[in-house]
Amino acid sequence: MLERLSVLRKERQWSQQETADKLGIAKSTYAGYESGYREPSLHSLLQIANLFQTTVDYLLGAKEAEAIIDITSLINNHSHKLSIDGKRLSNDELIDFVSFVRAKRRLKEKELIEEESILEEN
Repeated sequence: MLERLSVLRKERQWSQQETADKLGIAKSTYAGYESGYREPSLHSLLQIANLFQTTVDYLLGAKEAEAIIDITSLINNHSHKLSIDGKRLSNDELIDFVSFVRAKRRLKEKELIEEESILEEN
Protein backbone atom coordinates (compact mmCIF):
# COMPACT_ATOMS: atom_id res chain seq x y z
CA MET A 1 0.00 0.00 0.00
CA LEU A 2 2.83 2.37 0.84
CA GLU A 3 4.17 2.55 -2.67
CA ARG A 4 0.71 2.82 -4.18
CA LEU A 5 -0.17 5.83 -2.03
CA SER A 6 2.99 7.60 -3.09
CA VAL A 7 2.48 6.75 -6.76
CA LEU A 8 -1.15 7.90 -6.75
CA ARG A 9 -0.22 11.16 -5.05
CA LYS A 10 2.71 11.86 -7.37
CA GLU A 11 0.60 11.10 -10.47
CA ARG A 12 -1.59 14.01 -9.43
CA GLN A 13 1.45 16.15 -8.62
CA TRP A 14 0.22 16.71 -5.08
CA SER A 15 2.48 17.27 -2.11
CA GLN A 16 1.94 15.30 1.06
CA GLN A 17 0.58 18.50 2.61
CA GLU A 18 -1.96 18.99 -0.21
CA THR A 19 -3.07 15.37 0.07
CA ALA A 20 -3.40 15.60 3.84
CA ASP A 21 -5.43 18.82 3.47
CA LYS A 22 -7.79 17.14 1.00
CA LEU A 23 -8.27 14.30 3.51
CA GLY A 24 -8.67 16.65 6.45
CA ILE A 25 -5.77 15.13 8.38
CA ALA A 26 -2.34 16.30 9.54
CA LYS A 27 0.56 16.05 7.12
CA SER A 28 2.43 13.89 9.64
CA THR A 29 -0.48 11.44 9.68
CA TYR A 30 -0.53 11.11 5.90
CA ALA A 31 3.28 10.91 5.72
CA GLY A 32 3.04 8.09 8.27
CA TYR A 33 0.69 6.19 5.95
CA GLU A 34 3.16 6.51 3.06
CA SER A 35 6.18 5.56 5.16
CA GLY A 36 4.46 2.64 6.87
CA TYR A 37 4.86 4.20 10.32
CA ARG A 38 1.07 4.42 10.66
CA GLU A 39 -1.81 2.34 9.34
CA PRO A 40 -5.01 4.11 8.30
CA SER A 41 -8.32 3.08 9.83
CA LEU A 42 -10.96 1.48 7.62
CA HIS A 43 -12.74 4.84 7.46
CA SER A 44 -9.51 6.57 6.43
CA LEU A 45 -8.81 3.90 3.80
CA LEU A 46 -12.20 4.57 2.25
CA GLN A 47 -11.55 8.32 2.25
CA ILE A 48 -8.16 7.81 0.61
CA ALA A 49 -9.62 5.47 -2.02
CA ASN A 50 -12.34 8.01 -2.82
CA LEU A 51 -9.83 10.85 -3.04
CA PHE A 52 -7.65 8.91 -5.47
CA GLN A 53 -10.68 7.54 -7.34
CA THR A 54 -9.65 3.95 -6.77
CA THR A 55 -10.70 1.08 -4.52
CA VAL A 56 -9.62 -0.02 -1.05
CA ASP A 57 -8.74 -3.36 -2.66
CA TYR A 58 -6.25 -1.59 -4.93
CA LEU A 59 -4.75 0.39 -2.03
CA LEU A 60 -4.26 -2.83 -0.06
CA GLY A 61 -2.67 -4.58 -3.03
CA ALA A 62 -5.49 -7.06 -3.59
CA LYS A 63 -6.31 -5.76 -7.04
CA GLU A 64 -4.51 -4.00 -9.85
CA ALA A 65 -5.74 -0.59 -10.91
CA GLU A 66 -8.13 -0.49 -13.81
CA ALA A 67 -6.62 1.23 -16.80
CA ILE A 68 -8.12 4.49 -17.92
CA ILE A 69 -8.51 4.55 -21.68
CA ASP A 70 -8.61 7.88 -23.48
CA ILE A 71 -11.21 7.30 -26.18
CA THR A 72 -9.67 9.99 -28.39
CA SER A 73 -6.57 7.79 -28.64
CA LEU A 74 -8.70 5.13 -30.34
CA ILE A 75 -9.63 7.39 -33.25
CA ASN A 76 -7.83 6.08 -36.35
CA ASN A 77 -6.77 3.03 -34.34
CA HIS A 78 -8.45 0.23 -36.25
CA SER A 79 -7.57 -2.42 -33.69
CA HIS A 80 -10.05 -1.14 -31.07
CA LYS A 81 -12.91 -3.39 -30.05
CA LEU A 82 -15.55 -0.89 -28.97
CA SER A 83 -19.12 -1.69 -29.86
CA ILE A 84 -22.68 -0.62 -29.17
CA ASP A 85 -25.51 -3.16 -29.39
CA GLY A 86 -23.06 -5.77 -30.68
CA LYS A 87 -21.98 -3.68 -33.67
CA ARG A 88 -18.42 -2.36 -33.80
CA LEU A 89 -18.07 1.43 -33.76
CA SER A 90 -16.67 2.96 -36.92
CA ASN A 91 -14.05 5.69 -36.82
CA ASP A 92 -16.73 8.26 -37.73
CA GLU A 93 -18.94 7.03 -34.87
CA LEU A 94 -16.03 7.38 -32.43
CA ILE A 95 -15.49 10.96 -33.61
CA ASP A 96 -19.22 11.67 -33.24
CA PHE A 97 -19.21 10.14 -29.76
CA VAL A 98 -16.27 12.26 -28.61
CA SER A 99 -17.90 15.38 -30.11
CA PHE A 100 -21.18 14.60 -28.38
CA VAL A 101 -19.56 14.15 -24.97
CA ARG A 102 -17.55 17.36 -25.34
CA ALA A 103 -20.65 19.33 -26.40
CA LYS A 104 -22.66 17.90 -23.51
CA ARG A 105 -19.93 18.82 -21.05
CA ARG A 106 -19.80 22.40 -22.39
CA LEU A 107 -23.58 22.71 -22.02
CA LYS A 108 -23.44 21.40 -18.48
CA GLU A 109 -20.64 23.82 -17.58
CA LYS A 110 -22.64 26.69 -19.10
CA GLU A 111 -25.73 25.67 -17.11
CA LEU A 112 -23.69 25.55 -13.89
CA ILE A 113 -22.25 29.00 -14.54
CA GLU A 114 -25.73 30.38 -15.23
CA GLU A 115 -27.08 28.77 -12.04
CA GLU A 116 -24.22 30.24 -10.01
CA SER A 117 -24.80 33.73 -11.41
CA ILE A 118 -28.53 33.49 -10.61
CA LEU A 119 -27.72 32.40 -7.05
CA GLU A 120 -25.25 35.26 -6.66
CA GLU A 121 -27.89 37.77 -7.81
CA ASN A 122 -30.32 36.59 -5.14
